[in-house]
Amino acid sequence: MSDSVKTISVYSITIPRDTIYLGEPRPGEVVNEKGYIVRKGNRTVYPTSDRTVVVRIETRSGVVGWGETYGIVSPRAAMAIIDDLLGPYVVGRDPQDVAIIHEDLYDLMRVRGYTGGFYLDALAAVDIALWDICGKLANLPLVKLLGGQRHERLPAYISGLPKRTREERAEFAAGWQAKGFTSFKFAAPVADDGVVAEMETLRTKLGPAARIACDMHWAHTADQAIASIRAMEPHGLWFAEAPVKPEDIDGLAHVAARVATTVAAGEEWRTVFDLVPRVARRACGIIQPEMGHKGITEFMRIGQYAQAHHLEVIPHATIGIGLFMAASLHASAALTAVTCHEYQHSIFEPNRRLVTGNMDCREGFYTLPTGPGLGVEPSEEAISLLQEYK
Repeated sequence: MSDSVKTISVYSITIPRDTIYLGEPRPGEVVNEKGYIVRKGNRTVYPTSDRTVVVRIETRSGVVGWGETYGIVSPRAAMAIIDDLLGPYVVGRDPQDVAIIHEDLYDLMRVRGYTGGFYLDALAAVDIALWDICGKLANLPLVKLLGGQRHERLPAYISGLPKRTREERAEFAAGWQAKGFTSFKFAAPVADDGVVAEMETLRTKLGPAARIACDMHWAHTADQAIASIRAMEPHGLWFAEAPVKPEDIDGLAHVAARVATTVAAGEEWRTVFDLVPRVARRACGIIQPEMGHKGITEFMRIGQYAQAHHLEVIPHATIGIGLFMAASLHASAALTAVTCHEYQHSIFEPNRRLVTGNMDCREGFYTLPTGPGLGVEPSEEAISLLQEYK
């Protein structure tokens, strides 16, 4: 028997942080009156608190699905899109037509060029909530609806070393290594002594077997990126993420063709259409889909397109309470090409109290939450923090 969507509600949650994402401010970095800071190393704005947008969809039979998307900057933008535009076009639809609904909502604004940004972020939250309902209606974990579970657990890499000096960052990484983690990534914008010194210090501390990647945060020209990557390569660079600006496809391909290290990209993409021209140019060897920007439907399309072209998939981690983190793990576990998954420890660990379920990351591996749908829901504490869009 079919069901239909009865209501859609959208909320924001703000969670204070002890340490600003990527660590304390560097000289010249100032927190403004809205709680934002611009990192000089990549000219990108970040909030000083964790903020996320949560969607609740309820069907006429009483099944509730939860979705989540990025709310770290201007959360009311995504909330307004869901409340004013997407929500009314989902009410009355069969939630099991989730991929069709995704395509219909995408088409609503195609003629206006809304193929990314807040519009697709908002659509991602709706898509995740509908998939959660599908799992609950079928009484199956989401991964089973996506083709089956290829991975019982997923290797995780430590992302972000939020300490002030590179010696402290290396010591911090060694602490995670002692807990069973073997793979790490540092952020170039806060590698204050330069990426080569950062790599050298980390390699000396972590030993020859550790995998060490560098997130270059889109801050370089192609030639600058090539020089920087080549300088890190003698220290055993695992992969180089986001070496040039996202719109510079030619530059990305130029870098990939001239370094020995695998180039990774894809966090900021919203749909498989972003991947197609980069694959055609062989511009990257590792694809990094981010669930909070894409939703499950597009995440799977990106992953399957990458698989069809024999590329590696290492999903980007999520910044939120854990709803779209769970979605990312389910989708990743269904894809053969996924070899590892980012672990944003500074967000996952303090915020894990905000969802129910047994999703976990221990000794270098993620384990999926069990139960129907996403296998997680907002906890009582999270419910108390929900701020409805008005």
